[in-house]
Order: sequence, then C-alpha cells, then structure tokens
Amino acid sequence: MANDPDAKRLLWFVFAGSRGGLNRLKIISKIRETPLNINQLSKELGMDYKGIQHHIKVLEKNNLITSVGEKYGVAYFISTFLEVNMETFEEIEGKLDKSK
Repeated sequence: MANDPDAKRLLWFVFAGSRGGLNRLKIISKIRETPLNINQLSKELGMDYKGIQHHIKVLEKNNLITSVGEKYGVAYFISTFLEVNMETFEEIEGKLDKSK
C-alpha cells in the first residue's frame, strides 16, 4: 500500500496544491510528536483558533487525522492511512521546506 499513487495525489493536493497547505503540514508535524487539541495547537503554532479548527476539518475530511475525546478535550492523532503513507508525507514535507 505504501507509494499508493492515489494517496500521493491526495497528499500533494492537501499540503501543496491548496491554500493553507503549509499550515496543515505544521499541524501534522506537531501532532506526530504528541496528540494535541485545537487550543494547544493554536498556542504551539501561534495560529488563530478558528484557523486551526478549519485545517483540522480539512485533515479529518481527507482521513489524515483521527480524534479521541469529546468537545473541548478532543485530542488529534495522525491516522493509520497517513502512517502507512508517511514516506510520501515526508517527501512532500522535504520538498516544501526547500521551496520556502
């Protein structure tokens, strides 16, 4: 399943082909280190709460993160789908870091 062309296309679109991709990349990088909720992500990344909320919805919709908990205590984790395709994610992350 690794190097799945459909997954690669999805990851490129979510992180490089649409507005806010770099912010979504930062969010994934943070929750790879440790699961966080929206408020914690907002503080860690110095971003607006509503902005984080929007990016979380996009990431959830594309099956890149999962959540555990209820209401304000919801913590976000990377999904199994993203774990399986982590090599592709890291490739995209590396290319986008160079292009900054």
